[in-house]
Amino acid sequence: MENEWLSEVDERDVVIGPRARGDIHRLKLRHRSVHILVFNAQGEVFMQRRSPGKDINPGLWDTSAAGHVDHGEEYDQSARRELLEELGIDAAGSLERLFKLPASADTGWEFVQVYRLTHAGPLRLNAEEITGGHWYAPAAVDAWIGQGGQELTISFQVIWNCFRRL
Repeated sequence: MENEWLSEVDERDVVIGPRARGDIHRLKLRHRSVHILVFNAQGEVFMQRRSPGKDINPGLWDTSAAGHVDHGEEYDQSARRELLEELGIDAAGSLERLFKLPASADTGWEFVQVYRLTHAGPLRLNAEEITGGHWYAPAAVDAWIGQGGQELTISFQVIWNCFRRL
């Protein structure tokens, strides 16, 4: 992970150039990520529990799939890659762009492009990335956040609250 190359971006999300992932995080530089909310036909959202081996937010609950946008990659391309890597979903052409969050301390200095996808399954969880997952009714997620959001990533809470205001 430390050897991943990401794009450092400016305050307008314009690429400055490539930077090592470790440097980006250590120096708190702006960069890009994608988060995908996957829903089933019943309107439940799939949430993943991050692997305890992750360097950021280990063991916490997060969006269905998420990840950094690699240097030279576009947001949509990254979202499709993350869905395939983490959940085994081939989402060619079926992703809906919802909104983009500005880089801030709450997002780990990431510009976050958020997507929605409806998927009937099955899911193939990548054990290196995810220790488990569960489908939750939106009202249950609202209640979880309303009770303090224990074990949820901060970025997920920000994303979910923005999603619910749509």
